[in-house]
Amino acid sequence: MKLEAAASKLRAMAHPMRIAIIDLLKDEKKLSVTQIYERLNIEQAAASHHLNILKGKGVLVSKRDGKKIFYSLRSKALTDVIYCINKCNIE
Repeated sequence: MKLEAAASKLRAMAHPMRIAIIDLLKDEKKLSVTQIYERLNIEQAAASHHLNILKGKGVLVSKRDGKKIFYSLRSKALTDVIYCINKCNIE
């Protein structure tokens, strides 16, 4: 069961845009949807789609503050996974 949950999170993270979102959030405590889509130069709908997938799989958490929703990483350990993968020279 634990392995299936881990695989599910990894599948959710396995998209270039989602990796970019996680990379943004590793350096910031929290970012709003607007900040995320502006920094990544993507449409708001695309950002929301990717954020919902990551949140649904437990990679991100969200908190509403007035009209804005802020996202943050559930665990900084997830950035270690990406770092490890980036260190591998897969050709």
